[in-house]
This record gives sequence, structure tokens and C-alpha cells, in this order.
Amino acid sequence: MDLQSLGFDDWFDAHANTIVQPGHKLARVMTVDRGAFLVRDEYGESSAELTGKLLFTAESSADLPCVGDWVCLEHTSADLAIIHTVLPRKTFLRRKRPGKTVDFQMIAANIDVAFIVQSCHYDFNIRRLDRYLVVVNEGRIEPIIILTKTDLITPEELDGMIEKIRDVGITTRLLPISNTTGTGLAEFRDLLFPGKTYCLLGSSGVGKSTLINRLIGRDALDTKAVSETGEGVHTTARRQLLVLDNGAMLVDTPGMRELGLLGTSDGVDDSFSDIHDLSLNCRFSDCTHTRESGCAVIAAIEHGNLSEARYKSYLKLRKETEYYNLSYAEKRKKNKAFGRFIKSVKKHGKSGIE
Repeated sequence: MDLQSLGFDDWFDAHANTIVQPGHKLARVMTVDRGAFLVRDEYGESSAELTGKLLFTAESSADLPCVGDWVCLEHTSADLAIIHTVLPRKTFLRRKRPGKTVDFQMIAANIDVAFIVQSCHYDFNIRRLDRYLVVVNEGRIEPIIILTKTDLITPEELDGMIEKIRDVGITTRLLPISNTTGTGLAEFRDLLFPGKTYCLLGSSGVGKSTLINRLIGRDALDTKAVSETGEGVHTTARRQLLVLDNGAMLVDTPGMRELGLLGTSDGVDDSFSDIHDLSLNCRFSDCTHTRESGCAVIAAIEHGNLSEARYKSYLKLRKETEYYNLSYAEKRKKNKAFGRFIKSVKKHGKSGIE
């Protein structure tokens, strides 16, 4: 495959011209598994390692290569390469690192379309859908909602779920499918174009890996039968970029139990564009939309023009991202101050730090 078939376009070319050093090649990261990398260029795939400099200069793990990244590398043998640099990301998927650590965790990069997958049976949750949409919109990626396992519910129940999604103001394109009966799979295939990169996002067991296997026509990814209750079973353990027969590329990701929001202020505004547009008519420019007089958002709720459930979801997600944004900024400030202290100690020749 040439680089264009792997998704390399004029945007990446413009950035690569100022980064690529003589003797270095461009490749795309296909798999990341516990710090091991598999990359692909026009000559094929090879294993890759990071240079010590790249590891040392990275301010966080988010600066290191992730699935979908374009990297500059140097081949040391036929099947091993050394990654020197990560090209800027056109789009990205990231979340707050699970647990108490306030930092970014990369999911994938340079994605054109993200399929947000929810099961119609046990996984259906509009508030979780809001959260995924915020993350996808923040990364400047086009979202499409996929409702799987439609064979486990009645047509009337499916219509009710779609109506609930629309009633709260989510207008994102939506496609119901069944991996068991094949319903909707042809329409799904029509959404995949050569040279474009797609990603499947969703909780464990919603049918992401099974969907990929149906597209490929073979069991390329491990799957497990659903439990006796009809709930799916988690199987994917690593992120990988697969090239489909039609030339489209698809990232399968492990199911995420946590999807914390960090650095997603724009994503919240984009996902709740109806509330953002209302806020432009508020009396005060710094209106919090909670208790102020002259708040256009509260007025819309009182007049029945805005769902209270959607309003509460908006406040919850905005509060979360603002809290973690502040915590992250404080952490960076402390890290920079400590870095300046270390440099000062070295400059003045002190041998120890008390």
C-alpha cells in the first residue's frame, strides 16, 4: 500500500515537510500493545521501538504514539524500526486517564468517523451517549451512532429508543444493526470509504469485534458468545488498526468502563449546540445557567422548549470537564515549577536536593 492508501493526505504532508529528517521514513501506527508498536509503510509492517529521546522529552503518555498516528522512523533491520517523532494529529480520541490521575489517555488518532456503538439490550444509556459525543466532538471527528443487537428487541422497542435519542436533542446520524440477522450491515458497509479511517467506540460486549468480523468475512478478532442474559462479554484487549478489503481502515478498541472528561469544553458546546445557542441570549455573558435572572436556557426549560434531562446532563458534563481542566492546569503549573527548580540546581552546581 502507498501512504495515501493508509490515509496520508496533503494536511500530513505539509506538517511532515518540516519534521522528517534525512534517512527517516513515514509510517502509520497499526497496533499498540503494552508499549510495543507495529507500524506500516508502503513496504509492509514491522515492529518498532521508541528512541530514548522521545521517551525523555514526552511530557505525558499522551505525547507518545497511539494507534492511527503517523510517525517518523528509522529502520535498523528488515523487521525492526526506531520511532523518532510523532507527527501532529489532525483529529484525536482521548479521555481522562481512569482513576484519580488527572492526565490524558490517548485512544486513537487521525480518525475520520467514530462509530459510537450501544447495544439495544443492556447497554442503552442516553447519558453515556452524551459523554461519547462530547469526546468525539472535542477531537473534531464526525460521530455516527450504531445501535446493535436489534434482534433482541421488538421493532416497537427500537422505535422507542430512537425516539428517546431524538427527544433529548441528539441529531447525530443513527444506524440500527444486528450482527446476528445481518440487518443494517449493508448500510454500514456503504459508510466505509477507501483511504478513510474509522473507529468503533463503546462499552464491553456491545458487539464491536463481531461487527468487524462480519465486515471482514472471517474471525480476525476474538469474540465470545453473549451470556445467558443476552449481555455481551468483553474480549478486545488492545487497540489495533485494521485495513478492510475495500481499503477503508477501522480501529477496534477495548470496551471502556470509564470515560472521564478532560479538556472537552469545546466538545460540550458542540454536543449541546442547542443549549450553547440559547446561552447567547442570556442577560449575562458569564451566565452559569443555574440561578441567574434573564437566563435564556432556564427560560427554555420553563417554556417546554428544552428537555430538563438534557439540561441536567449538560450541567453535569460541563461541571466535570471544568473541574478536571482546573486540576490539570494546576498539575502542569506544579510540574513546570519543579522543572525550573531542577534546572536551577543543575545550573548552580548543587549536588543534592533537600
